[in-house]
This record gives sequence, structure tokens and C-alpha cells, in this order.
Amino acid sequence: MSFDQWVLDSAVSQRTAWLVDVVDVITDSGGTLATLLTIVLLVRGLRTDALLIAGSMLTGLLVMSGLKRIFTRTRPPLPERLIEIDSYSFPSGHAMMSAILATSVAAVILRLALPRLAKMAMLASLGLYTIAVGFSRVYLAAHWMTDVLAGWAFGMVWARVWIWGTAQIRKRQALVTS
Repeated sequence: MSFDQWVLDSAVSQRTAWLVDVVDVITDSGGTLATLLTIVLLVRGLRTDALLIAGSMLTGLLVMSGLKRIFTRTRPPLPERLIEIDSYSFPSGHAMMSAILATSVAAVILRLALPRLAKMAMLASLGLYTIAVGFSRVYLAAHWMTDVLAGWAFGMVWARVWIWGTAQIRKRQALVTS
């Protein structure tokens, strides 16, 4: 039995009706969180941070769609799969987008003037959120575990590209204002 099949079988064997409902909420929360964070950052005048969050998420969708078309991996089979999806499985878009969101938000948090304990708690929450989203995709049998692992990896890399890019913007802005 493959690693992917073993993880899927383990997840399916742990299903309960109430947990499926909870997992459904977790799995679909990323877009709302990204939108709210972008609005908050804009209202606070943190335009470059808002660009980091919104830009990395919106372009991440395009990158993820392209990767799915390149790899063309099929999703786990029915009846294990609890949701109907027409796109390919690899990489997990939800895992990738949650990793982009968490990594980008972590970069914003690290620049804030907050107590160390508050930063650590926020960073840990971001990590747990990303893990929950990834595992939710396997629990619902929307993805294989290796789809999720790849999604996290691609997402962190894409967020780092945007973090670097917005750091370059900050440097140019600092030069102009000095």
C-alpha cells in the first residue's frame, strides 16, 4: 500500500459527521481571511503589506492552476471523496494558498512592533491553520497527502518570492524618502 493510500484510508476511517462539518469550514476559510487582512492593512495605511497579501494570493491562484495543468494528477476516488471537484489534484490548491497566506502574514507579523510572546503565538497559529487546511483536504479525500505536501512547498516558495519583491519596494521607498 502506498503512503498516499495509507494516509487516505486512515483519514476516512476517522470520519464523523460533526468533524466533516468542522473540516468544511476550515477548508474554505482562506479567501475570507486574506480579504479581511488585506482590508485591515489598507485601512491602517500599510499598502506594501496589503500588496504582499493580496498580490501573493491572487498570483498564487494562477501559479497553482498552471501547476495542476502541468502535472494532471487525478484526485482520490469516489466514494471516499466527499466533494466534487473538476480540477486536477496536484498540488493541493488549498494547501498552497494557505501556505502563501501564512508565510506572507508571518512576514508582516515579524515586522510589527509587538511583544515577542504575541508574535510567537501568532506565528504558531498560522502554522496550525495551514496544517489544519492541508489535513482537511485529505480528510475530505479531495487530495492525496503528497498533493498537500507539494502545495505547502510551492506555497512557501511563492510567498518568499513576494516577500522578496515587496522588500525591494520598501528599499526603494526608503531611498526616495531619505
